Amino acid sequence: MNKALTAGIAFVALAGAAAPLSAGLLTATGPVIAIMAGDLFVGTAEGNLDGAGTISIHSQKNPALTCSGKFTSSAESGGVGKLSCSDGASATYKFQRLSIRRGHGTGRFSRGPMSFAYGLTAEEAAPYLKLPKGKKLAGNGTDLKLVSL
Repeated sequence: MNKALTAGIAFVALAGAAAPLSAGLLTATGPVIAIMAGDLFVGTAEGNLDGAGTISIHSQKNPALTCSGKFTSSAESGGVGKLSCSDGASATYKFQRLSIRRGHGTGRFSRGPMSFAYGLTAEEAAPYLKLPKGKKLAGNGTDLKLVSL
């Protein structure tokens, strides 16, 4: 059995029932936690069975600052993507899968470095995030904050 078919079968098994026909390709949505130029962003990524997907995140400090974009990925080579933000900033990034729904990556935000994790809790994501000096993540889910140590 080829790798794509095996991954597809695993995805369907993990997802449960097939998506309705109106949903198009089978998709999965999960949380994203990102540190971009020292600012915490949270949101979601939606991935399709074919490896393409979208990401939508916002700054916890300034929720009006939003970023969205697209990515492509494969189990063999990981993925790449681009983000455009509501204030004109942009980012390019690459990531590695830990599983079909979980992973981490790094990139270059137009104002500084970027690190992120998807499909992971804040605790699980911590080793992959480059937090600002003297800061740690507090809270859970999308109610995360950067706080002083």
